[in-house]
Amino acid sequence: MTHSAMFSLMALSTPVVSIIVAICCIAVALPLGMYLNTVLYKKKTEKNKATAANIIQEALNEAKTVKKEAVLEAKDEVLRLKNECDAEIKERRAEMQKAENRIVQREDFITKREVMLDSKIESIDNMKAALETKELEIEKAIAEQKKITEQIVAELEKVAGLSKEDAKNQLVSMFEEDAKKDAAILIRNIEQNAKDEADKKAKDIITLAIQKCAADHTSEVTVSSVTLPSDEMKGRIIGREGRNIRALENATGVDLIIDDTPEAVVLSSFDPVRREIARISLEKLILDGRIHPTRIEEMVEKVTRDMEVTIKEAGESAAFDAGINGLHPELIKTLGRLKYRTSYGQNVLKHSLEVSYLAGLMASELGANVNVAKRGGLLHDIGKAVDHEVEGTHVSIGVDLAKKYKETKEVIHCIAAHHGDCEFESLEAILVQAADAISSSRPGARRESLETYIKRLQKLEEISNGFKGVEKSYAIQAGREVRIIVKPGEVSDDDALFMAKEIAQKIEKEMEYPGTIKVNVIRETRSVEYAK
Repeated sequence: MTHSAMFSLMALSTPVVSIIVAICCIAVALPLGMYLNTVLYKKKTEKNKATAANIIQEALNEAKTVKKEAVLEAKDEVLRLKNECDAEIKERRAEMQKAENRIVQREDFITKREVMLDSKIESIDNMKAALETKELEIEKAIAEQKKITEQIVAELEKVAGLSKEDAKNQLVSMFEEDAKKDAAILIRNIEQNAKDEADKKAKDIITLAIQKCAADHTSEVTVSSVTLPSDEMKGRIIGREGRNIRALENATGVDLIIDDTPEAVVLSSFDPVRREIARISLEKLILDGRIHPTRIEEMVEKVTRDMEVTIKEAGESAAFDAGINGLHPELIKTLGRLKYRTSYGQNVLKHSLEVSYLAGLMASELGANVNVAKRGGLLHDIGKAVDHEVEGTHVSIGVDLAKKYKETKEVIHCIAAHHGDCEFESLEAILVQAADAISSSRPGARRESLETYIKRLQKLEEISNGFKGVEKSYAIQAGREVRIIVKPGEVSDDDALFMAKEIAQKIEKEMEYPGTIKVNVIRETRSVEYAK
């Protein structure tokens, strides 16, 4: 073979060799790669399993820790709830103990009153026996007087030669004037003694009731003042073009007065509940700082809901304090509204509670129905809670409310008669009227304008000066007494007695006033002489 042929053969065999070599490399590398891949996969799998095991173990440890913390928190919560329950139970037991103590005190009070009544009944029986004895003595005296009269008549007939009828007429005419004078004196003494005894008894009962029911009085008005942190707050309350103040007035129904008063605005309304809602809403808006129409409406709505709860709680508290059960829920809500109602500056709910206490105490002293007196006293002004919403006087409105919520006829009559609008049909109604007058006429309980006060004093003196024989009259003690000085030459002692009654009757007829007015007629004769 020549060199050229060999070179040709080598040139042809080089690609084949390369392909063979490549095939051999692939044949060797493929199993080797698969082996290496299998080894690496096993190592990676083992590593992932170890990592997963660690994660699972950490999760288990963390779960155990969370479980322990949850158990501890649950134990703490259970302990806290147990302590709260124990405290509430302790408080309830204390309240029950107080209630039991009050019940025991009332039972002791009732027992003492029963003993007093028994003693009074016994004294009345003794007086009755004494009166029967005196009656027998009087009958004997009348019989003896009859005999003496017959003897006198017989002697007169003999001496004067007159018939019995003529002598009788002469005797009657002789003693008629003296008998009239004696009868007038006797009647006056009897009336005076009865009046003194009745006044003393009434004063004792009223004094005892007032001593047991001493109450503080504060003057309340129909406007509320809200203090501002600065005068700049007034601009924020007014808002752009007055939108905030309009929104507040429309939402609450009150008048918002912003004047030159430093750091204060005034809320004015005759509806005390609306005024209180406006005051609380405005104070919360000032604290919150966000004052715009939407926020104002939200705040007023929230305060209104809270106010309904407050009113209900006030009514329930008043009924509990007065010891009255079984009031209708709507009647309790209406009663709670009286917390924000005033009459001549006097809080009507406090006034109603005081009337209930006084009427109940006086009823227990006189043996009347205590429950009816207390219930009628508490509800006597219930109509004032809605008198600005319903047509009619507060008396007629109160009667309608009591009928609507099924109160008894006795309680309804106490409400209807507490201002003398109808005739009294029960002792309890009279006691409610008396308790109402006592509570209203306490010093400082009510206020009246200077003009009304002066007019009442002038009217008192005008009525007194209108009687014949009056020299001068003076209205004193804030119009609760009028002292009348009469001319002794024109008015006798007996005339002074009748004059006092007539003046008192005319005052009752022509004037309206709280409590009572004492009419004091003074007649004085002075004799003056000079030694020279």
